[in-house]
Amino acid sequence: MLRRQRQIQAKLNKGFDALLFCTAFWLIHLIRNLPALDPRGEIQDFNTYAWLLFVIFPLTPLLLEVNDFYQRQVLGTRQQRIWALFKASLWITVISATAVSLVKTDLPRALVFSFGPVAFIIVAIKEEISMRWTQYRMGSQQYRKRVILVGTSEETIRLDKELKGSSHGEVEIVAQLDLNQAGAGILADALHEHSANAVIISPRQTLFGEIEKAVRVCELEGVEVWLRADFFQTQISQTKAEELYGHPMLVFRTGPDASWQAAAKSVLDHMGAACMLVITSPVLLLVAILIKRSSPGPIFFRQKRAGLNGSPFEMLKFRTMVSNAEQLKQELLALNEMSGPVFKVSNDPRITNLGRFLRKWSIDELPQLINVLRGEMSLVGPRPLPVDEVRRFDDMAHRRRLSVKPGLTCLWQVSGRNNVSDFREWVRLDLEYIDNWSIWLDLKILWRTIPAVFSGAGAK
Repeated sequence: MLRRQRQIQAKLNKGFDALLFCTAFWLIHLIRNLPALDPRGEIQDFNTYAWLLFVIFPLTPLLLEVNDFYQRQVLGTRQQRIWALFKASLWITVISATAVSLVKTDLPRALVFSFGPVAFIIVAIKEEISMRWTQYRMGSQQYRKRVILVGTSEETIRLDKELKGSSHGEVEIVAQLDLNQAGAGILADALHEHSANAVIISPRQTLFGEIEKAVRVCELEGVEVWLRADFFQTQISQTKAEELYGHPMLVFRTGPDASWQAAAKSVLDHMGAACMLVITSPVLLLVAILIKRSSPGPIFFRQKRAGLNGSPFEMLKFRTMVSNAEQLKQELLALNEMSGPVFKVSNDPRITNLGRFLRKWSIDELPQLINVLRGEMSLVGPRPLPVDEVRRFDDMAHRRRLSVKPGLTCLWQVSGRNNVSDFREWVRLDLEYIDNWSIWLDLKILWRTIPAVFSGAGAK
């Protein structure tokens, strides 16, 4: 994991842990005021000692860090986590009790001394869940960083051993290329074959001209490049100094950088998709029944689409066409209204009567919320294209739209998707979104999607 990503994750953990300690204090207050524990029914107002939260909240991350709670390895032992958490919880309890004594308030001492153990238990449970989630992510192909090593054979073999020993499964080396022997031309084929997320170039004993060609190839593909020194002037990428497990790197990045906004986007995706699935569940069930009754065939249409960096995934939609639609597609190729590799036909005869209604109101796209929960898609991003259409790109620069996760909605859709017939204009809008991305732009697009859906401006 890059240093900047580690820093962002650490800040999020510190804030969350502080909230958990404050929550433990509030829970103890609620428990003490239960009628079964207080027969006299004397309810104590939490506001009278809520001031202690201003002691607990800032002290929690500080004391946890002092006790090396955040300095452990990605998959450190459970004993390390528990011991560091125990010491920090004990210190917070002692300091809180001291603060209460100095203020000379009538705050029940039992409340102060019992919230520490409760906070310890809550954070320990959170850490156990976090550790198991990390183990799952490291064992899942979806969450690994797929990396191609570029350099001399000696350099790539050495770096491969070092990364395997220190990355704890977060990085998967999918290929090793020697530019001096193969040249930069083979790099594009390797990127397509392995759906790599990043390329690490080790410039020692490698021809600078070949390295520059490799960087240009990755720029067109929208794939990150990690280099150990600043040798070249890039055309699109933003260059930042980083550190990868102790190795100084230069990152040439054309897509959004790791930031609090990227973390917020991930939270927005998962929480938004989960909430929308719950809210629309009656609609989903009704549509599934109608599709099954209206025409023969499966309820869902499943198709391999190109995801992040071209990695294929199975996209879900409600079936809106006859069951043999893919076979009939060859007969309609002459009617294609979209330039470039994309296929689009108005009043497509393969669409069922129910399917036409579902498309008009974009209901057929709702199952893709499952893809968002899986981490294969985002709520906002370039629309995913079928894998075979991506393979037919005649301009390699078009692949840069694959440098971010595909989305349910995008700038192209809220800009009048049925009026865009030139694939180059479609790509231009996608690249405009990538180059100007922010969490506020995502929220703006989501807001503009609502009237677009309710106006019935769905896909034809």
